[in-house]
Amino acid sequence: MASGSKKGQHPRKRFYRARAHSNPLSDSQFPVPVSPAHMDWSDHFPAFFKSNITAAPGHDSEFNFEAKYTVKKENLNGTCSEWSKAKGVEGDSKCSSASIIDVSVRKAEGLEICKKIQAFGDEEPKVHFADIGCGFGGLLVKLSPMFPNTLMVGMELRDKVSEYVKDRIIALRKENPGQFQNISIIRTNAMKYLQNYFQKGQLQKMFFLFPDPHFKERNHRRRIISIALLAEYAHVMALGGILYTVTDVEELGEWMKSCLEAHPLFEEVPLKKQEADPVVGLLKCATEEGQKVERNGGKTFYSVYCRVLASSAGA
Repeated sequence: MASGSKKGQHPRKRFYRARAHSNPLSDSQFPVPVSPAHMDWSDHFPAFFKSNITAAPGHDSEFNFEAKYTVKKENLNGTCSEWSKAKGVEGDSKCSSASIIDVSVRKAEGLEICKKIQAFGDEEPKVHFADIGCGFGGLLVKLSPMFPNTLMVGMELRDKVSEYVKDRIIALRKENPGQFQNISIIRTNAMKYLQNYFQKGQLQKMFFLFPDPHFKERNHRRRIISIALLAEYAHVMALGGILYTVTDVEELGEWMKSCLEAHPLFEEVPLKKQEADPVVGLLKCATEEGQKVERNGGKTFYSVYCRVLASSAGA
């Protein structure tokens, strides 16, 4: 736990000083799974998992939210009453073919965890939303109650910022038992290692909100949206998945839109569908950066594109 956050209290940004941006082409030091199969998500989303995924030898997740979940896979033949009684949780929640989870959590979280596991059944939970360069986690916090059974992760390169988001989520979980269990943070370089975390066609939504503009032409290769990187994003996105971008730099907005227009695997979402999408309304104001732009009366430029088959693009 960082010095700016006491147990149960929200962290304060002044204890997590960091540069506004970081060089994505530099060689930062952090653990990276060999492949998506080696990524242990159970430490990030313990309330959703019956059992731990097999992790690569020597690979430890950096994020377990201070909770150790010892899982015993056991058929309860229809009820969670035995588990509830053992943990002092009143009530009898129906959880056929669920698992007993031996975990030290608040009593009020018990039935919520049973419900979340029941929602997935025997299917291994997977992350479906990714906020690339998530900053201080504002979008994740807004999306969490909107999609309570969807796992979503923020990916942030800056160490202090990712530490802040981690502590913020810990505080939110303690303050709101049973909530914010579906969001997490990973310190990593998405430009280099995205496919180490996600399988082909796994993601339903990807967000690129207020990325570093890298104004100098020689630094355009560092931009998070490019034709080459869009191929990487298309690989991990499901058909029909949505990619969102927003910026307060008009030139960057035009750059990102032109890249998406030029790529055969992305097609702009019609305006009517954009207006009906509740997520679009969050693009400008959910993040701390967006709120700052709004306070200063600045303009924002956003794009919403759908992952399509190459043959259907432009049809």
